[in-house]
Amino acid sequence: MEEMRRHTRTIATVTFVFVALWIAAASDAQEPAKYTPAEETELAMKLSNPLSDLVSVPFQFNWDQKVGPGEDTRFILNLQPAMPFTLSENWNLIARLIVPFVSQPALFEGGSPTFGVSDVLTSFFFSPSRPGAVIWGVGPAISMRSASEPTLGTGKWSAGPSIVVLRQTGPWTYGMLWNQVWSFAGDPARRDVNQMFLQPFVSYQATPSVTLSMSTETTANWESDDHTWTVPIQVFVSKLSSFGPFPASYQLGLGTFVSKPEIGPSWRLRLNMVILLPRRR
Repeated sequence: MEEMRRHTRTIATVTFVFVALWIAAASDAQEPAKYTPAEETELAMKLSNPLSDLVSVPFQFNWDQKVGPGEDTRFILNLQPAMPFTLSENWNLIARLIVPFVSQPALFEGGSPTFGVSDVLTSFFFSPSRPGAVIWGVGPAISMRSASEPTLGTGKWSAGPSIVVLRQTGPWTYGMLWNQVWSFAGDPARRDVNQMFLQPFVSYQATPSVTLSMSTETTANWESDDHTWTVPIQVFVSKLSSFGPFPASYQLGLGTFVSKPEIGPSWRLRLNMVILLPRRR
């Protein structure tokens, strides 16, 4: 099990290497691609759809404020590559990886700050290639025991179902992402994992390249003794632009926590850069 744990810690490095190699291999153009307003709108709407056919590499920077007894700042960089695959004429598979890099202050009096990789979450969504009015995907979510420090992870391997449901009509996108994981292996001295994640979201395409959105990223820890829910309410503005020869989206967001544990943050600042890469078929 310890060998497996060391192996999963390398996922972050492998992911960075994957991104670098993909960019090097795919970059034939020297200038950013030019888009018409209609093409910009189509691309921006795809960015609002977590089940789209885009190969994307989001770099999500989060600054959580007033964390722990010292009310300090926690920094989280989530590297979240997404890769769509064509399984058949009727079905696609969308694979998503979330690799969190965390710089965390002490969470209790006399504790120490920590930095490292937290537990890595992998999700797979099987989705119809020709959806109707409602776009949906379903599959497993797997949380790996990959934290480099005990305070940054659960010490457990966990898995469960994950579902995405959304609809796009006119300039609007609205939907929900849900998963529930239970621990099945790991450190027997650590608390079992029984955790739900719920993310309702809505976005509005204000201009061909500007998107306004709002979401929550609710976590329910059913094993918690003192507090079950963590609920941030967040608003964002995104601008479609470029990153070298690749299209990219830049997002700025602000959130407040309407429910949280005692040592949890009060508000959050988020910067997000999403690089879009050519899809290999």
